Amino acid sequence: MPSQNLNRISEDIKREICAIMRTVKDPRVSELISVVRVEVTRDLSYATCYVSAFEGMEASKRSVEGLKSAAGYIRRELGGALGTRHVPELRFIPDDSIEYSARISKMLEK
Repeated sequence: MPSQNLNRISEDIKREICAIMRTVKDPRVSELISVVRVEVTRDLSYATCYVSAFEGMEASKRSVEGLKSAAGYIRRELGGALGTRHVPELRFIPDDSIEYSARISKMLEK
């Protein structure tokens, strides 16, 4: 499968997961989280989603725990939105890139 197709699928999954995360009712999932990037394996069996929260790494870790428990719901909704034959298994990993970029921005302002 060409890498362009994988990139397109990764971006589609990222966009749909961002929309689906807003409907998750788990209290551990912060409202200020974002999917930073999605990496899909070549055989489309796994999708690794890097999740970052504006509140910091601890909020990201809490949100990832909530997303892991809601992975079945997210995967089902993702299958309906993408319309593909196979929906990859989702893996969520906490990331601190939003907190890091906010810290850099404050340093630049000073």
